[in-house]
Amino acid sequence: MAGWLDGPVLNVLQKGLEASSVRQQVLSNNVANIDTPNFKRSDVDFQAVLGTALGETSGVLPMKLTVPKHLRGLEEGNGSGIVTDRETTLRNDGNNVDVDREMTYVAENGLYYNSLTRTISSQLGLLRMVLK
Repeated sequence: MAGWLDGPVLNVLQKGLEASSVRQQVLSNNVANIDTPNFKRSDVDFQAVLGTALGETSGVLPMKLTVPKHLRGLEEGNGSGIVTDRETTLRNDGNNVDVDREMTYVAENGLYYNSLTRTISSQLGLLRMVLK
């Protein structure tokens, strides 16, 4: 019975929740440091985090190539998935955190997390229905 909960769909959904949780922590850190001089905002390269969570050693999800002439995906980042924006500055103190933008990202991440939890709930509902 435990094997039913180890399916590929639930595994990917679980890893998506973990990646969303990491992004929430990074965004919370940005908001917490909005008044810190010289603080540079960070964000999560979702593809890298999810790829690492799913066991990809490069941190990048591979693209399926059906024809050898297809373009290969670009590899970016250092594999951790957290990317710091050191190029921009919004204020004279060197800080580049925009609270409106950060709160938009927090809301977006919250919607994504909620959609994943609803999908997991429906998958478990299907298992429940099969068991009945």
